[in-house]
Amino acid sequence: MRFLPLPTRPGSARLGLTASAAALLLALAPAMGQVAPPPAQPDAPQGSESQVQAQVLPPAGSEAAPGTPETTTTPDAANTGEVPQAPDATTAAGDHVAAVGTIMPQSFSGIVAEVSPAVVNITTTSVVSRPVTQQRGGPMFPPGSPFSDLFRDFGIPGFPGPESPFGDPGFGAPQMQQRSNALGSGFVVSAEGLIVTNNHVIEGADEIEIEFQSGARLPAKLVGTDPSTDLAVLKVEVDKPLPFVRFGDSDTAQVGDWVLALGNPLGQGFSASAGIISAKSRALTGTYDDFIQTDAAINRGNSGGPLFNLQGEVIGVNTAILSPNGGSIGIGFSMASNVVKGVVDQLEKYGETRRGWLGVKIQDLSPEIAESLGMQAESGAMVTDVPAGPALDAGIQAGDVITSFAGNPVTDTRDLVRRVADAPVGEAVEVTVLRGGESVTLQVTLGRRELADADGSGAPQGEQPPEGASSELLGMSLVPMTPELAARLQLPETARGLVVQDIDATSDASAKGLRVGDVIVEAGQQPVATLADLRARIDEAREAGRQSVLVLVRREGEPRFVALSIAEE
Repeated sequence: MRFLPLPTRPGSARLGLTASAAALLLALAPAMGQVAPPPAQPDAPQGSESQVQAQVLPPAGSEAAPGTPETTTTPDAANTGEVPQAPDATTAAGDHVAAVGTIMPQSFSGIVAEVSPAVVNITTTSVVSRPVTQQRGGPMFPPGSPFSDLFRDFGIPGFPGPESPFGDPGFGAPQMQQRSNALGSGFVVSAEGLIVTNNHVIEGADEIEIEFQSGARLPAKLVGTDPSTDLAVLKVEVDKPLPFVRFGDSDTAQVGDWVLALGNPLGQGFSASAGIISAKSRALTGTYDDFIQTDAAINRGNSGGPLFNLQGEVIGVNTAILSPNGGSIGIGFSMASNVVKGVVDQLEKYGETRRGWLGVKIQDLSPEIAESLGMQAESGAMVTDVPAGPALDAGIQAGDVITSFAGNPVTDTRDLVRRVADAPVGEAVEVTVLRGGESVTLQVTLGRRELADADGSGAPQGEQPPEGASSELLGMSLVPMTPELAARLQLPETARGLVVQDIDATSDASAKGLRVGDVIVEAGQQPVATLADLRARIDEAREAGRQSVLVLVRREGEPRFVALSIAEE
């Protein structure tokens, strides 16, 4: 489970478990879980994190800390140890779910019973290296602890000596190979044994084992992964059709709809929790993020498990939680099924993703930018730069506003990124742009995103340009670009524009994020090389009755459009 710590205000205390609270949780864990505590493991390696520690700071890439009980099946489920069998290869596990009203149902048992045979536990095994001192029961101290020096001075093996540049415990100590297990969840999406889970559940695994609700276990092989969406596809070999579930349409799901999260939380075995959709279209850290937020309980071990609607369809893959301590507080995130379906199809077909690539740098339209362009609506994606690639070949220019892609209107940059990624590589698509107040339709043959090379250059942040003849305009002290300035800013000798030499902290330019060292290269979608050019563009915008002028600013080689207020005081 990806763990997103809650942000804290400066000076505020960070939430966590006290020692007494941790001891209480350990004492109550057997009673709360209705299972006996696992027997002591005298041969288990020392230095591993305890269960409570894992809840506070979950190990990276691990779904359960050492010491977690083995997975168990549901007490009222038939633990036959046999691989479940579907009635046929075309009927999904949720196809016979009875219609449930939109008001809270009296029970979710019918849905759970129908779809649970297709939900699986995933156990991965990998080989990791640990300092030998940890295997021998040597204590562990934080970096820089005086106890580390004390134990080193007494000759305890594995503690850092003078050769340790960082003071890390175990630095320079002999390394020992150890097998490590992790737990997660997944679900079957085809009668032939195709299984979907999270990439971080199986990342780096040497062995992958699938456990069905019946207790049957099968080895799985990796079909493909997509780190961009944190998805992975596995395959088990079977000689009879498996129960499987279908994907639903996540776009039709509404905030407030009931959902069910199924999986293997904290390694306790099959579990179901209910909640509602709290929000949609959440973005966390990825380019292609489209998360459904839910308050259904999701914990470590639920990663890769399905999020069902009341029709028994999968509308999300449980991926991350927002929490101060690693446990569920009702803020969980599931990757939307309409994103998952496309990724799974490509991984099954190619073993990798093949996303479309347009080759533009874009930004959202603000109300000020839309007004400066004379646009009535703020929908679309504004092109800030066009490096070598499909867009440049097709004639797209910086300053264009992409309003339609492949016949579908573009609402914002996220919408455009998703549409381009879903488009077939190597095929021509129609792209409509707004240029100079008129719509222009172009044919663009898309490249492949995975093969595109990232490019970037420019000056260091906050680079202070040398003194020169400057003038005050729009709250900024501006100076025309010279060869000397270009060299100082690490720009080509032929670079043109106006360099920001100083800026009024109370100006609109400062509020919009401009700073010393920025270069204004365009105003009103026309090049500017002198202060007279900029004044002319401002006068033209005022004569047109606009409240702002659109300027193109470059910082460290990256372009960005900004609408600056030109209201006369």
